This record gives sequence, structure tokens and C-alpha cells, in this order.
Amino acid sequence: MRNSLATLMVALAPFAALAATPKTTVLDVQNMTCNLCPVTVKKSLEHVPGVSQARIDFEKKTATVTFDADKVTAATLVKATTDAGYPSTVRK
Repeated sequence: MRNSLATLMVALAPFAALAATPKTTVLDVQNMTCNLCPVTVKKSLEHVPGVSQARIDFEKKTATVTFDADKVTAATLVKATTDAGYPSTVRK
């Protein structure tokens, strides 16, 4: 059993290199005026394929998004929030 597991791990090791390193970006989000707005922004981002995490800061009016850059771009994230009624821009 141990040999089988060790053999499997060695065989799969090259595939670990193919996994994309997650990228994180911060969006400045407009139109968040109430306590429910961050919920909508978060859901709009979490529905984008490739997004692994979205943290919304209502006070700072930002969204910090962690995503797979091979599957999604920052422009797609901006479109997602904008389509939900919360235009955003990538923080420089």
C-alpha cells in the first residue's frame, strides 16, 4: 500500500507544476451604499469561473479577489460587478 501511494505521488508530481498560481487583485467598487450591497458584489464575483475567494470591504468600498489567471481576467471581474450594478476599476 505504501509503495502504491509513493508511486502515485511521484507519477502526479509533474502535474502540480501545471496548477496556476492564484492571483489577487483589488477592485475599487462604486455604488455600495447599504449593508446588502457587499453581498451582491460578493455573489457576482463568486459566480465567475476561476474565482476562489472574494472579500468585500464596505468601509473602503473595495473587493479583494483571488482567482486563477488562466481562467479569468481582471477585466472579467470588473464586468461582473458592473453587470450587477456596481461599476468597479482595478486598483493600481
